[in-house]
Amino acid sequence: MKKKLLSVLLAGVMVLSLAACGGGGSSSSSSDGGDGGEKAESNGKKVGVAMPTQSSERWIKDGDNMKKQLEALGYKVDLQYAEDDIPTQTSQLETMIAQGVDCLVIAAIDSGALVNVLDQAKQANIPVIAYDRLLMDTDAVSYYASFDNEGVGRKIGEYIETKADLANASEPQTIEFFMGSPDDNNAVLLHKGVMSVLEKYLKDGKLVCKSGRTSFEDTCILRWSQETAQQNCENYLTGFYADEDLDIACSAFDGFAYGIKAALEGAGYKEDNWPLITGQDAEVMAVKNIIEGKQTQTIFKDTGLLAEKCVTMVQAVVEGGEPEINDTETYDNHKLVVPSYLCEPVSLDKDNYKELVIDSGYYTEEDIEKAE
Repeated sequence: MKKKLLSVLLAGVMVLSLAACGGGGSSSSSSDGGDGGEKAESNGKKVGVAMPTQSSERWIKDGDNMKKQLEALGYKVDLQYAEDDIPTQTSQLETMIAQGVDCLVIAAIDSGALVNVLDQAKQANIPVIAYDRLLMDTDAVSYYASFDNEGVGRKIGEYIETKADLANASEPQTIEFFMGSPDDNNAVLLHKGVMSVLEKYLKDGKLVCKSGRTSFEDTCILRWSQETAQQNCENYLTGFYADEDLDIACSAFDGFAYGIKAALEGAGYKEDNWPLITGQDAEVMAVKNIIEGKQTQTIFKDTGLLAEKCVTMVQAVVEGGEPEINDTETYDNHKLVVPSYLCEPVSLDKDNYKELVIDSGYYTEEDIEKAE
């Protein structure tokens, strides 16, 4: 009898434990999942977080960091990924609005396609924070948390300038450009930053772009597609570099760098004629490629810090405070200049990767070794 009673009690404890954990299972988009750490007691407030895709490692880290920090403050979090499908992201946001979330954090796929759903948020008095991609053509956005995107471009340009010793170069060096998505305002600013450094070298002939494609319109790659970057690079190598090596691939994204790497390998490039390749986001695969000499540089953007700054914005708008802002002039979305907090990006290469991403705990050596 005692054994039977004990079995019943144990079964009851298991049921209660499962209920406390959210039932039979959860996914990265669930509002009840997590990393197993302790959460603060719920304050009854719910935040909708809309991320563009899980196909890029950086957005997974952004979403995880945001969710963890918001939950630590007692907020419920509905984290959704749209896999770069605009109707999916629109539908996710409509659902969040219908559920009455207290704040929306949005990293848009194409902000121009969100104008109507953002109007719905405004009518429902739901504050909106743009996360790393500015929401354009709307007055429904309250704040913007990002990195200094023109600064990212400048750092890429300055790295090329220094590494290729352009100021002292006696022979011209070849370069091709792989810039970001035309529907992402960050990409426009990044290109502007790159050209603020490199344009003079294109004009004086120290840099030669044999394809002639240097403008943003000619070098932008829709949806930051790695496959398109690879195809573009293959076309450049076939059409313009059959008898001469490409010296520099100015890439705005680590994913582009992977595509460029594949194109170069397909064209027979080896260590002795491997070009300088830049990137952005310091993805773990990019760091591995940098260590192995297949990529030269990337821009490290501490997503934990960005999430932290965005979380303070959420807390402020939900609880009636004033968030920390350090830019009130740069980000004009055609409807208003959006008050912003801009984090500082850092250039990463083989010389400083340990300090930036290993010693800081951002990655482990094992993370890098296992990257594929």
